[in-house]
Amino acid sequence: MLYSVFALDKPGTADKRKAVHAQHLAHLKRAKDYGVAMTVGGPLVADDGAASIGSLMVFEAPDRESVEKFTGADPLQAVWDKVEIRRFDRKE
Repeated sequence: MLYSVFALDKPGTADKRKAVHAQHLAHLKRAKDYGVAMTVGGPLVADDGAASIGSLMVFEAPDRESVEKFTGADPLQAVWDKVEIRRFDRKE
């Protein structure tokens, strides 16, 4: 099953986001340890196209709980204000 993770950053956390970015990338490399695989992902950006304002990721996972555990352990949790996890139905 596919799940989307839509996360918006807390205001004023751009420096913190940069500080934990390398840890976030290392966490993504451990996705299989949580039973999930990221199919697509990246930062959400402001209209200026430069400032990161959040994250959007799509995971293949056996269940929502696996995605919740993986997302809950992500170092970017320190900057996320709101996180929504939803089932995603990809159409070709």
